[in-house]
Amino acid sequence: MTAERSEIGFYIPFWGSLSYLKDVVESVLAQTDDRWTLTVVNDAHPDGDVDKYFEELTDFRVRYIRLPENVGITANFRYCVSLAVEPLVVILGYDDLVLPRYVETVLRAYELHPEATIIQPGVRVIDAAGNTARTLVDSVKQRLLRPAAPNPVILEGDRLAASLMLGNWLYWPSLAFERDSLKKQDFRDEFSVIQDLALILDLLIAGGRLLVIDVEVFCYRRHTGSASAAELVDGARFRGEREFFRLAIRLAEPVGWRRTRRAARLHLTSRLHSLALVPRALTRGDGRGLLELVRHTAGS
Repeated sequence: MTAERSEIGFYIPFWGSLSYLKDVVESVLAQTDDRWTLTVVNDAHPDGDVDKYFEELTDFRVRYIRLPENVGITANFRYCVSLAVEPLVVILGYDDLVLPRYVETVLRAYELHPEATIIQPGVRVIDAAGNTARTLVDSVKQRLLRPAAPNPVILEGDRLAASLMLGNWLYWPSLAFERDSLKKQDFRDEFSVIQDLALILDLLIAGGRLLVIDVEVFCYRRHTGSASAAELVDGARFRGEREFFRLAIRLAEPVGWRRTRRAARLHLTSRLHSLALVPRALTRGDGRGLLELVRHTAGS
């Protein structure tokens, strides 16, 4: 394979554990289909062993870039997208894994459905140790929120956006994006943890289509060390979500997406999520966080 034949570009905006990073790099190297390239963008992480690891990794399909200073996750995401030249782009989490048939499966689906802007493959949730995990959040996402439809299926427009406003059932690091459509949008600086859903909504309003396939080819790691988990109990994530839902209502109005506006105004699953965290805030004695959770639950 040559770089010119690459069909999928994996990009990892890195700041975190080298152990996890090695695992995800090895998972990309183990693909059954070699039509891929991998770019790791190190956001000036102080661990020099990261540099050493890539110095010793001689696979020509892997590119390593160290930023001179820490720019933060949103700027790193933006930089990764700016580098993308492959037809399909995947922005991996440094702690996730791609199963061996990811490239093979996604490329086959894209060949059959070239109209797709975003591809959501089947996802297995794992814990910090790499074991299969079954959480309430993921049970709700996969069994209740994900639209019931035969797979593979193309979803778009008001129906899709409304389902995501009810509850985001997508797994961002597993998604493959059509490059040109992705490059036409930008990450919104005002959102941090929820920036993925904000970008996806912009893509859908621009006419994007989502292809959902049920072949499990990705492992999404859910653990308490993530940025989103750290912001849950103190209410920071939910403040950002309220701002996002207000934006979604404004964006949906010009295109006449009534169901999306209604679902964003209600944001029922988000409110139920904050309610479920109230006992944890009480246990921690976090009065400010408790106030934020109660406020969000009440829809104010």
